[in-house]
Amino acid sequence: MGKVTFYGACGCVTGSCTHLRWGDTQILVDCGMYQGSDELDQRNWDPFEFTPSDLDAVVLTHAHLDHSGLLPKLAARGFTGPIYCTRPSRGLVSLILLDAGKIQEEQARYALKKGYSRYKDPKPLYTSEDANEALKLVQPLPFDQEREILPGIRICYRRAGHLLGAANVSITAKGSDGERRTWLFSGDVGRYGVPILKDPVSPDLVPDALLLESTYGDRLHEESNPKEELNKIIQETFARRGTVVIPAFALGRSQEMLYYLAELATEGQIDPATVFLDSPMAVKATRVYDAAVGEHDEELQELDDLVDPLAKDVFQHCSTVSQSKALNSRRQPAVIISASGMATAGRVVHHLAHHLPDERASVVLVGYQASGTRGRALQDGADTVSIHGRRVRVRAQIHTLAGLSAHADRRELRRWCAGLPGKARRLFLNHGEENARKALAAVLEEDGWPRAVLPFLGDSVPW
Repeated sequence: MGKVTFYGACGCVTGSCTHLRWGDTQILVDCGMYQGSDELDQRNWDPFEFTPSDLDAVVLTHAHLDHSGLLPKLAARGFTGPIYCTRPSRGLVSLILLDAGKIQEEQARYALKKGYSRYKDPKPLYTSEDANEALKLVQPLPFDQEREILPGIRICYRRAGHLLGAANVSITAKGSDGERRTWLFSGDVGRYGVPILKDPVSPDLVPDALLLESTYGDRLHEESNPKEELNKIIQETFARRGTVVIPAFALGRSQEMLYYLAELATEGQIDPATVFLDSPMAVKATRVYDAAVGEHDEELQELDDLVDPLAKDVFQHCSTVSQSKALNSRRQPAVIISASGMATAGRVVHHLAHHLPDERASVVLVGYQASGTRGRALQDGADTVSIHGRRVRVRAQIHTLAGLSAHADRRELRRWCAGLPGKARRLFLNHGEENARKALAAVLEEDGWPRAVLPFLGDSVPW
């Protein structure tokens, strides 16, 4: 009676999109943007493999672009149903989609101006107006309360860590004949014992099928002290009279960087006047974080003014394009936090173009760098990277902060699975590169889980 079809994040970590059919009901879990190689980016422009107007609802696990980024396109192609998310996600998804629409428009204009597009008149993937139309469909739900969203269809969100508002979600469907199925989508599982957010929750249920992420299924995070590592990089770079550029996701990772930098400023290790947050969306997102007091972990509750440097202008904000450009004329050392986290788009690209050729500078990678992204090329030691159609020489020092991730590693994924009261009859691993999926499948089988299905793009499984 049911069928699940995988339309994204199969063998990669972006473009999350899973289609559920139960009788005549169709639900989409996430509708994310692909990020990375040109081949992956092209998928964002391809037609949907389903008819948007036939969908009854979208269930969103969290606000990150790789899970929400194609919602405006979905609405523009005819979807008019509800988009469900958690209450804390509502503010973040509004920020990220409006920003994404603006970036799409800016990139189209820039490509036309510079002439590096293959098209004579490049168009945006979607517009700010498309994003606004999608946001009109959003209906927030609370954590830990099962709700009927469609006749015979109930969902329940539980905290996943990872990002403010991020959730795993159970979807229970009951047919007219009494047949019943429960799918559990892990969403992106966060880490245990890290600052700012509460730990991930393993639901108290045994699903028929578990669809589990596998981003770091093949590795263990190193034990490290990110704050001390960051301080060491800053001190060494400033001693060379260089600038530290930190590509950081505006949602989640920027707030974590501010957490550590605020501590360093409080300890007198750095001058807050040298720290620049060049991401209007990150500033707005931090205000959303600050307001969501109920989602803060004990550390942040005890230091409830820790993110106040944003509101009180202790750190410097670059709200306008001219302020952002002025940073590249600055002669004194600085720390620049700017989106995007994989250096695929946003203001950080301009900062990289300016500072990568400077051997005094440092670039600090603080999040997952997907295959094919500019950030991954830097992480892998590329001598040059392509920026706006030209090759830029890499002379700056490239650092990766070990152990700093919003994704659970293999041990933590096993811990999350072990927290369930029983094992699902079917196990599907997505949101991971192939080696990560295979490695996680092997250890979970050792733990007594059924042999995992590793779906490919477009695979459908009757259920």
